[in-house]
Amino acid sequence: MSVLVNKNTKLIVQGITGREGEFHARASQAYGTNIVAGVTPGKGGQTALDGSVPVYDTVEEAVREHGANTSLIFVPAAGAPDAVMEAAAAGIGTIFCITEGIPVRDMLEVKAKMRLREAQGGKKTLLLGPNCPGLITPDEIKIGIMPGHIHRAGRVGVVSRSGTLTYEAVAQLTEVGLGQSSAVGIGGDPVNGLKHIDVLKLFNADPQTDAVVMIGEIGGSDEETAARWVKENMKKPVVGFIAGLTAPPGKRMGHAGAIISGGKGTAQEKLAVMEECGIKVTRNPAEMGKLLKSVLK
Repeated sequence: MSVLVNKNTKLIVQGITGREGEFHARASQAYGTNIVAGVTPGKGGQTALDGSVPVYDTVEEAVREHGANTSLIFVPAAGAPDAVMEAAAAGIGTIFCITEGIPVRDMLEVKAKMRLREAQGGKKTLLLGPNCPGLITPDEIKIGIMPGHIHRAGRVGVVSRSGTLTYEAVAQLTEVGLGQSSAVGIGGDPVNGLKHIDVLKLFNADPQTDAVVMIGEIGGSDEETAARWVKENMKKPVVGFIAGLTAPPGKRMGHAGAIISGGKGTAQEKLAVMEECGIKVTRNPAEMGKLLKSVLK
């Protein structure tokens, strides 16, 4: 079963007329995703994807005309925060922001505004990203930039801060004969939406997910927080990997969030906490699929 979205999801793509937006929207549509509209200010009245998708100037119009409930954002970094808030204000329930390079201050403002909206009685909006690859439920829906062909339907959930390691874990699972219930990329920026713990809760409640692969990175404390929740609440086996074992101290590695500060957030520290909390971990990224299969025996 899919988490967050499903085959009935009505998706809009903000930035659908741009190069990246058009390319990945086309791939999502080909996978079977129900893209009901695109949004590009100033290009309302046009169509995209060979005329199959109408384009509107605002998210509000797309929601009103098509009942859209989910948005995929391919807007450049300068405009992406406003795109997120526009989608939230229009009543979109789930937002996938693929955009990378959004300044931390801008995302702090977005998170504060979203919390204020909810506190004032506005509809709760779930945000994945920014700088995330999206989500795939095999044979059902693809939202974002993940390569669909490596996925197979099954009962293993995947949640990851790293886009490329999401694909690697999925490919390994498929190779050892294990399909995925859903694969979720939450993004590697220091200020983002859903965390590991949020997706783990969804997988824990999903009757069609039997086990979970959790992939983290150096920096921050999200993985430790999730591990402690797993120890107290998770009913299903979890295996884990942390990227950045060989990272030099104090160096930012790849993602903006992957930086160790004050001696905290190292890969060794995260792996130790995960092991203490009953999560089986590997220090070799090539062993994720085999490790997961071993816990199901």
